[in-house]
Formats: sequence, structure tokens, C-alpha cells
Amino acid sequence: MNLPAVSLIDPSGADAFRALLNAKAKPLGALGRIEDLAVRLGLMAGGQPPTFDRALLLVFAGDHGMNAEGVSAYPSAVTQAMVATFLAGKASANAFAAAVGADLRVVDAGVDADLPPHPKMLDAKVRRGSRNAAVEPALTQAEVETALGRGAAIAREAVEEGFEILALGEMGIGNTASAALIMHRLAPAPLTDCVGRGAGHDDAGLARKVAILHRAATRSATTAPLDVLAEFGGLEIAMMAGAIIGAASAKIPVLIDGFIVSAAALVAIRLVPQARGYCIFCHRSAEQGHGRLLAALDVEPLLALDLRLGEGTGALLALPLVRAASRLLTDVANLDDVLNGRL
Repeated sequence: MNLPAVSLIDPSGADAFRALLNAKAKPLGALGRIEDLAVRLGLMAGGQPPTFDRALLLVFAGDHGMNAEGVSAYPSAVTQAMVATFLAGKASANAFAAAVGADLRVVDAGVDADLPPHPKMLDAKVRRGSRNAAVEPALTQAEVETALGRGAAIAREAVEEGFEILALGEMGIGNTASAALIMHRLAPAPLTDCVGRGAGHDDAGLARKVAILHRAATRSATTAPLDVLAEFGGLEIAMMAGAIIGAASAKIPVLIDGFIVSAAALVAIRLVPQARGYCIFCHRSAEQGHGRLLAALDVEPLLALDLRLGEGTGALLALPLVRAASRLLTDVANLDDVLNGRL
């Protein structure tokens, strides 16, 4: 399929950014990983990065046919209910977005309901939920390609609108099951290392979830990213993978939230390896597989707060760190100017 071209980030300017930071009015390396982040932002921008005042959280929503098997502790109807909560401005992600000064929009990638129009919702629905991956492929190849393409277009349109940084979140009951299967095949990793409690399984529920995912995994041995998406879904994961590639093609950073968004990033990076350089992994969630997935990608997240909500909440909490790192390059005086009274 035709995905937007992504330029490989040129690392040759790293030494110049390090020298710029070392000249600031602070001890060498005193701001630790924030300095590393500042260098990355400069390299992404090919010069001084923007201040990232205009930030947009995109919450991709979709349902999963496999939830009929009991992979989640909650019914699929909760997806639609939570979409309504986002649009009413009353979800945790809304509160966090307001706290950090980010816009929020919901993307209907595949909610199993006909949703009424809303100014804060983008209708990108491919179909009403994925099929039951425990017994058949969750998506067709055409549906996968449509979801990827729509995600890339949504990201690029947001950049054209003037947003300087994108944060990704998700809502989809049962989507930790799809994410675990994607991680199993693309990390790769043993399936039992990828499966966690999701939104709240007890021990019996977790054992049932593991058994269902083993059944799903035995249907196909594929390890090709597009085929893995088709076998295991879901539409919101595929659309987020497209959005990551779209943001990277526009050379803007994309904030990666928890386990499910990281699974989408894993897909995006396996499809377009250059996209990795534009991904900022924001936190390590409490979901069992997330730490192992991050290790497979050889990335260290900015935060570790035992979050396991999704919605983009961890990405939003990391946004002030990104803004601070950017301003470190532009707003902090040089030590030489301080010592010589040239402020």
C-alpha cells in the first residue's frame, strides 16, 4: 500500500545541540534526560523546535468482535458510552487536556454504533467493530489499508491546521487483547508475556483471556505487519499506526501513550522504520506487556506512574516535559552571558 514517505532523522547535528546546551547557565548535564529530549526535538525539527503551544490529543475509538469471548471485564457498549463522555468533556483525558492546554478530538475508527455528528468527533469509521479474532481474521486487507490511510490523513490534516505536536490515545473495550497479539507477533515475544489484566480482570478472568488469545494466535502464524493487523485488529490500532506515520512524514513529534498506542507504534515502526525517530514514548504503564514492548523497541519512556487507563492520559502528562525541553534550547541564557552581565 502507499504510505506517506518519512525522512530519516539526520543525527549529525546532535553534537551542535549538545554544545548549545552545555553553554547554558547550568552545570553540564544537570537536566539529565530532559537535555536528551531537547536534542531529539532539535534533530526532528532540523533546527530549533517550536514551543509546542498548539497540541492536539486524538483519541481513536473502535470495538472488537473478540470481546464476545470475554477478553475484557466490560461489555463493548462501554466504548460508545465513553465516546459520549469524551464529547461531553467529562473524561479523565478531558481533564488532563485542559490542565496542560491541549485540544482533544475523538476519532471514530470503528465503534460498533452509529454515532451522531459532533464538532469534536472525526467520522473515519471503517466498519462497526472488528470481527471476532478468536475464530476468524478481525479485518480484511482492504480494511487495514483504509484504516492506515485515514489515520495518516488525519495526522497530516492536523499539522496543516497548525498543530505542532500530536498526542495519541485510544478507547476500545477489548483492545489490550488485540495489542497483546500484535506484540506477540511483531516484538516478537511469548504470548504469556504480552497478556495483562487490561481494564480489571481478576485471576479467573485473566486465565480466560490468556486461553482465548492462545486460540486466536493458533489460527495464523503470520508475522508480516499488515497481515498481523488483519488477523488480530483493531481498527483504532491500525488507524493510530497510520497517524504515527502521517505525523512522522510531516516531521512533527507524536506522543505515544500506553500499551495499546505502543502496539500501534510497533506496527508503524515495523512498516516504516524511520517513523521511530518521531515517536516520544511517554510512560510505562502497569499493563504487564508494556515494559517488555518498550524494551523490544529499545526505548525508555519519560514517566512511570503505574497508569493503566489509556485515553492518552499518560501522553498528556508528558506534554509539559516536551515543552520544557524545547524551551531549554531557546529561553535559557548562556553561562558566559550571565557571568558577564549580558542578560
